[in-house]
Amino acid sequence: MAIKPGLGRKTSNKNPPILSHEFVIQNHADIISCVAMVFVVGLMNESTASFASAFISLHHNVSGEEASREQPYGKPYTYVAGIKDYCAIFFYTLTCIIMHAIIQEFVLDKISKKLHLSKFKLARFNESGQLVAFYLLSFIWGTHVALREGYLGQVALLWEGYPAHAMSFLHKFYFIIQLSYYLHMLPELYFQKVRAKEEQQPKIIHSISGFTLIVLAYTLSFQRLALVLLTLHYFSELLVHIFQLIGVFDREERLARVRIVNNACFVLVRFATSVIGVLTLYYGICVSGGSYNLRAVIALIGLIAVQGYLVFSFITEQLRAKREAKREAKLLAAQSKKVKAPNKDKVKRKKESDLPEADQVSSSPVKQKLK
Repeated sequence: MAIKPGLGRKTSNKNPPILSHEFVIQNHADIISCVAMVFVVGLMNESTASFASAFISLHHNVSGEEASREQPYGKPYTYVAGIKDYCAIFFYTLTCIIMHAIIQEFVLDKISKKLHLSKFKLARFNESGQLVAFYLLSFIWGTHVALREGYLGQVALLWEGYPAHAMSFLHKFYFIIQLSYYLHMLPELYFQKVRAKEEQQPKIIHSISGFTLIVLAYTLSFQRLALVLLTLHYFSELLVHIFQLIGVFDREERLARVRIVNNACFVLVRFATSVIGVLTLYYGICVSGGSYNLRAVIALIGLIAVQGYLVFSFITEQLRAKREAKREAKLLAAQSKKVKAPNKDKVKRKKESDLPEADQVSSSPVKQKLK
C-alpha cells in the first residue's frame, strides 16, 4: 500500500521506501507528532503520569499554593532552574519542529507558490519567514512578562535579591521555549536538506551560540536581565528579517532609504543592551558587594564581547554591501556605454543615408581632397 506524504514536505510522485532517509524527511512532522503524543497519552495513565509530566509540566517550584476554601484563588507558583527542565526542553523541541512544519506548509509554501521565486530568494524567504514568526512571538511574550513583573518600571528589580530570582510560570516557560527553538534548528538542517557547508555553518553557529548563551543566563540566575536583553535583541532582529522579506519582492531600491531605520535601531539596541548590562552586573551586583562578584564580572565581560562581535559583524556587512553596490553601479555604467556606442553609430549612418546622393559622395575624404 502506498503511503501518502504527510505534513511538512513536498509531495512526490514516487513513494520512498519505509524508514529510508527520504521517507523520514517527507514525514518527519507526522513521526514527531506521534512521538509527542506518546508523552501526552502518558499523562492519562496513573502509572506513567509522573514520568510523562516530567517532559510536559514545569518543575522546581519554590512557592505557590493551589486554590482552597481559605484561599479561593490560591497563590501563584514561582520556579527556579533545575535538572528536570531539560526533559521539558526535549519535549518542546519536538513541538517546535512540528510548528516549524505547520508554518512552512500552510503559510510560507502557499505564498511562495504564487510568487514563483528563484532558488536563492526562496531560501531567504523561508528562513526569514520562520524567524519573523519566532521573533515576533518572543518580542510580544517578553514585553508582556517584563511589564507584568515590573522590570521596565523598576529597573532595580533586575539585580535586587540576586541570586534568589524566582520566576513566574510565563517567565520560566519563556526560557523553555527559547532553548527548545534554538535546539530544534539542528535537526531542521537534516529535515530541510541543507547540505552545502556555506549554508550549514551560519545556521549551526546561530543555533549553538543562542542555546549556549541563554542556558548560561538561565542556570546562573540572570533570567530577569536575559529576558529584557532578549526582548530588545529580538525587536532589532525582527526588523532585519522584515526588511529581508520585503526585499524578496524586488523592492530593494525603495527600501534603500528606509533601511536607515533598521541601522539606527540596531545601534540603539546595542547601546541600550550595554548600558543595562553594566548597570545591572557592575553597579547592581558587583558594587553592592556579595559573594557573586566574580560571576557578575565574567557575565559582564561575556556580554560586552558578544555586543562587540555583533557590532563588528554589522560594520563588516555594511562595508560589503557598499562595495557590492559600487561594483554593480560600475557594471551598469559600462553596459550603458556599450549600448550607447552602437546607437550613436546607427544614428550617424541613418543621417548619412538621408542625405542626397551627391552630398554623400562629396562627403567622402577622397572628394574633399580633390576639392
